[in-house]
Amino acid sequence: MWIKPEEVAPGTALWVTEDNNEFFRLQRRRGHGEGKGLAGLLVGTLDAMLDSGAKASPYRIVHEAGMQSYWAIATGGTREEIVVHWTWLEQNLLHTLSIFESSDDLTEFITGKIKGIIAEEQHGMKGEGNSGERFREATMRFCHLFAMPEAERLVTFVSCSYWKGRVPRHGWLYLSLNHACFYSFLLGKEVKLILPWVEVRCLEKKATVLFPEGVEVSTRDSVYHFSMFLNVGDSYGLMELLADRAARQLLDTDSIMELKKFCEDSTSSSASHDGFGLKGDLEAMERNYRYQLRFSLPRCENMQMEAECSLWLAVEKNHVQGQLYTSQSYLCFAASEDSLPSLVIPLREVVMIEAATNSNVLPNALAVITRGHLAFFFAFLRDRDRLQQHLIQAHMTAFVEANAVKSPLQLPQGPGSATRDVIKSVDGCDLDTTKMSDLAVTDGPVYKSTPALLNIFCRQGFEEPNSKLAKEVAKEEMWKIHFVKYGRGPCVYRIDSMRKLVQLGIPVRLRGELWLLFSGATHDLANHPHHYEELLEHSQGLASLVMEEIERDLHRSLPEHPAFQSELGIAALRRVLTAYAFHNPRIGYCQAMNIVTSALLIFADEEGAFWLLVSLCERLLPDYYSNRVVGALIDQGVFEELLREHLPTLHCRLMDLGFIATTSLSWFLTLFLSVLPFESATAVLDCFFFDGVAAIFRLALAVLHANASHLLMCHDDGEAMQLLSRYLDNVINKDSILPSVPHLHAILSADGKNQPTVDVYELIRAAEQFSSVTFAIIERMRRKKRLEVVQSLEDATKRNVVRTISADHTHFSTSELEDLFHLFKVEYLHNTYWSSEQEKNSLCSHNPNLSYTMQYRLGRTHFQRLFQRLSPWPDGPHAACLTDRTFQIANRDGSGLVSFRDLIDVLGILYRGDLTERLRMIYKLHLVPMNIKAKVETETCLDYRAILKKWEQEKLDKERELKDLPKMNQAQFIQLCKTLYNLFGQEQNEQELYRAIAVVANLLLRIGEAGQRSLRGNPSFLWTPREGASLDVAHSFSNESNSTEGSCFQAKACGAESGQASSNNASTTFLLFSSSAAQPPDCGILSDGAAEVEAANVDKSRSPSESGSAQQMTIRTLNQDGWTITCEQFLASLLTEPTLVTFFEQPIDVAAKICNAQASVLTHRLGPVDFCNLINH
Repeated sequence: MWIKPEEVAPGTALWVTEDNNEFFRLQRRRGHGEGKGLAGLLVGTLDAMLDSGAKASPYRIVHEAGMQSYWAIATGGTREEIVVHWTWLEQNLLHTLSIFESSDDLTEFITGKIKGIIAEEQHGMKGEGNSGERFREATMRFCHLFAMPEAERLVTFVSCSYWKGRVPRHGWLYLSLNHACFYSFLLGKEVKLILPWVEVRCLEKKATVLFPEGVEVSTRDSVYHFSMFLNVGDSYGLMELLADRAARQLLDTDSIMELKKFCEDSTSSSASHDGFGLKGDLEAMERNYRYQLRFSLPRCENMQMEAECSLWLAVEKNHVQGQLYTSQSYLCFAASEDSLPSLVIPLREVVMIEAATNSNVLPNALAVITRGHLAFFFAFLRDRDRLQQHLIQAHMTAFVEANAVKSPLQLPQGPGSATRDVIKSVDGCDLDTTKMSDLAVTDGPVYKSTPALLNIFCRQGFEEPNSKLAKEVAKEEMWKIHFVKYGRGPCVYRIDSMRKLVQLGIPVRLRGELWLLFSGATHDLANHPHHYEELLEHSQGLASLVMEEIERDLHRSLPEHPAFQSELGIAALRRVLTAYAFHNPRIGYCQAMNIVTSALLIFADEEGAFWLLVSLCERLLPDYYSNRVVGALIDQGVFEELLREHLPTLHCRLMDLGFIATTSLSWFLTLFLSVLPFESATAVLDCFFFDGVAAIFRLALAVLHANASHLLMCHDDGEAMQLLSRYLDNVINKDSILPSVPHLHAILSADGKNQPTVDVYELIRAAEQFSSVTFAIIERMRRKKRLEVVQSLEDATKRNVVRTISADHTHFSTSELEDLFHLFKVEYLHNTYWSSEQEKNSLCSHNPNLSYTMQYRLGRTHFQRLFQRLSPWPDGPHAACLTDRTFQIANRDGSGLVSFRDLIDVLGILYRGDLTERLRMIYKLHLVPMNIKAKVETETCLDYRAILKKWEQEKLDKERELKDLPKMNQAQFIQLCKTLYNLFGQEQNEQELYRAIAVVANLLLRIGEAGQRSLRGNPSFLWTPREGASLDVAHSFSNESNSTEGSCFQAKACGAESGQASSNNASTTFLLFSSSAAQPPDCGILSDGAAEVEAANVDKSRSPSESGSAQQMTIRTLNQDGWTITCEQFLASLLTEPTLVTFFEQPIDVAAKICNAQASVLTHRLGPVDFCNLINH
């Protein structure tokens, strides 16, 4: 490649000149390509250690400027690569250089020309400085060493050592989006490693006596140690980020598309000015993700600026040091990670941004004024003017967007009109007087929002004065005072005093408003004010399997609560769950969502409950609600680690009982709603929405700690589960004004004995002893556990696929199916990594909600590549044609995607089927047309009942398709004969096979002609040999085996002698042949009405020895219309030849095929020698 010209030393000791002219020299690195001599070993080792600039490339072109002055202008990894540049110089530049009289002018022209070429070639590629040049060369080296396509983006490369046993091998670790690759060359020994990120099970930073501080990478089969990094922390952080991204891709194809779009944007962006722009962009992407989670912001928000400052708290009259963050629509402040105070200011709420007057109290400060007349002062800003200009511009944009759609959040009192009707003044107890008759469910299309069910079904708690109501009013007064001091609405301060109020219990009439605020759902509601109504309108009248699942679970949602013993509550729950299923089809509906949503509807109106559910599923508890509950499983692993750290003795005992995961999973999925009395569980939800998932971890640890002494004495897991169930059933909320709702589990398990009760607020305060469990710690542990859980799920998927398919197919053993599935998955991953625009259908094909055998599917290109590695037929000109036909057979539904089951159905017949099954498959392959366009499937809410009927019909069709095959016309028969001839090219008895197939072909031709005559009633149609050739094909082969022309036949009709032929009786000529030296005709399909099929050109000048065993047979018929044969006729004719029977009955070594396919994948990446080295690892 061309490089930025730089002056270099002549390097006669390290470089050998292979070609030169008056201005340039083509040089080779000494020792390269000279075997393993001493010079080659020393120079190779030096290059591997340094690997800097042009020195590491084995070839280079230098410009000789005179007086021992040389300028390197191009480098190459191979001679072919460098010769391309050398030829270009000779043809385009050399003849113009003689006009320069000054060597300085000449050098300036050459360097300028090369820089111009680089600028043109690298338009859009980041990197103009020295680091950019080095990165571009490292990218070329990475692609060359590991045979990676250009689509595999290199992120960075670092110098480190790979420990093979106790011996370190120093080299370079290349970190790309999908792989970690290591290369080392020391004293003649080359080491290459390719580790796909999706295969990583564990990634840890370790330091032991044997291994210095480094990174340990664990896969299913091996453990790799890398050390001696220049900065191990940065390298480990980036490796952890890339591995986590790969794990997310296995879980969610949205992540794949998001990452591909991100890479495209990163490539076209010009924001970064060094060669490592993608690394910085990935780190920025991760910072945005953490920023969104930390402040509960929409996923579209990207952090734009960050500044150190202090927030002035006017009430407390002091400064709080922290960080100020800005994004497109929000201004956020946090004191420090996972600590208070914090602040979120939507720019749509801002009315003024100005620089505050400098004073001793507020030096270099910025003032932000909101609609609620709240003033926020950020002092000690280093670049205040730049921040002010940025905020003013962002505020103008946010103001325009906020006024484009009228949002209820423009009012300062609350997030939504329905919610504001529920939350009245805290001075009195007057509530909404809506009657149930006014909210009767109708079948009409008009949507009428249901207010919080608290107003309708729990009124007596507010009407009867008692001590509990007095406490409730006192709590409301405390919140009122807090609102006066620190504001109310989306711009409220989150400080320690607010956390204390939450731990005392949020008043029931403020619960809906504050839940929306704490969860960030208030921002979604403001940005999409009519989205919920649109979803309901869109879903009206549609039926799907998801809706049926929702309908089944409606009456299981808090059935003991009066709100869900009424059709009003059930209808509201149905609408919210259905709307979410259409809002996020990837999740749709999952069990436990109904329980959580029921609790939300008690305290929030329908639209508020919907956005709370969105925030819960997509931000607060990511990946929890899916068929595989991945997020909950990850958090179970995190919980076990926290239990081991904080309660080690109890952890050991519970692990012996096998108890932790089975019990705590329901705690996390339902947020304790399924195990605590409802009025107690709502207090837990208060803490959850304020502190996030950390509150659930702390509470779970507190529950186990409170019962530790009893759990240690349990003898089995059943006893331990019963102990905890009784404890949780008796956690009560003494201050709740809501009517007591008996817990269903408590009713069923009551034994009549009085159990000691525990106040839920005492339990919440006890959980504060685990306050060190913060969200940041949980997120770090989640990233580590995600790798382990995802790999476990992938292993489970493979086992389920193998078990499901092995139950239907006895052709393959379990180990063979596992190996085939691995090859299939590798090809799928390559498809997701490097798919083209035409293959986006297969890129989006992974859906974890589908059956195991349908989760991974391949498009045409990748299926062809995989099948050619596994094909039972020998390589040849027919291979691509047969592979394409096989794809059409496997692609039953016409979607253009083939599942693993479809592949096994085909391979099972071709590998292990009996003679009849194999021949029927070959016959069937020649009935299908080629290059059929796939059906385009739009992403809509699918009718799963129709899909189930379709699967059942496909199963019935599959059973009939090999029995009732249609007839084959003459054009298809010609293609079949060509295929059979090409199958025998690598057989020892190919001459016998050629003769046998000629006999069969002749017999089938006669059968077809007999059928044609009977169909037309034309008895004059007969076969005649051409110029003395024998009518019997077998006899012709035996008598004229050495003839270069072979046997030729013509079929003539009596009417042809007159020389007249109508358009319906056009002559058609076919040439069939098979030879190792000759190329077969094109394998395209011939239409039935084709007037003529061109014969393949045969070089008649070849001698008989050159022609080998080429046999030709020309078949001339007057008309091919009506000429057909059946599959039974084809089978019966072929079974008459023992040679062919023996050929098609011979067994295929499946293990060898799989091993060769695995080797071809690796050798394509590493080369044959390196594959052997990899086996030694």
